[in-house]
Amino acid sequence: MKTQYLAALMTGALFLGFTSLSQADSHSGGKYAVAPVTNQQYQDDCGACHFAYQPGLLPASSWRKLMDNLADHFGENAELDAVNKQSLLAYLEKNSADNSSAYLSRKVMRSLPRKRTVMKISKLGFIAHEHDEIPRRAFKGDLQGLSNCNACHQRAADGSYNENEIKIPGYGRWDD
Repeated sequence: MKTQYLAALMTGALFLGFTSLSQADSHSGGKYAVAPVTNQQYQDDCGACHFAYQPGLLPASSWRKLMDNLADHFGENAELDAVNKQSLLAYLEKNSADNSSAYLSRKVMRSLPRKRTVMKISKLGFIAHEHDEIPRRAFKGDLQGLSNCNACHQRAADGSYNENEIKIPGYGRWDD
């Protein structure tokens, strides 16, 4: 009787443990996930012009350099007042790839070239590698390059870059 009780107790504990891991994984967006944007100011200020990239997609040094050069932000003037700029930088640094335990953030950090600050997420080794099988003909219309994440990644705004959720505009669902 004690053996059956102990076996049932252990089975229950294992089940709860696996359920917790599964819920944590699905809550975070799964294996190909990064923490979503949680700062409304960042979403409003940066997301007004382009996809509000998750801070966990670049290291703090890259975010600092980007924020220091807002007068020429990829050919556009995106200057902010000093208070907003400092507030956004604090958010970006705190949630950067080097301060995140998210799967994609760790992959980003491992793919960084030594002693070089990457300014474009699409130029990260890991990101470029993940997209190298996409035929160039797919990069037409709304999809001009890799900078428009949410054009293909249906749940990019939620921080999910799961390959099962990819739909390339004008090309269709992507299967590896």
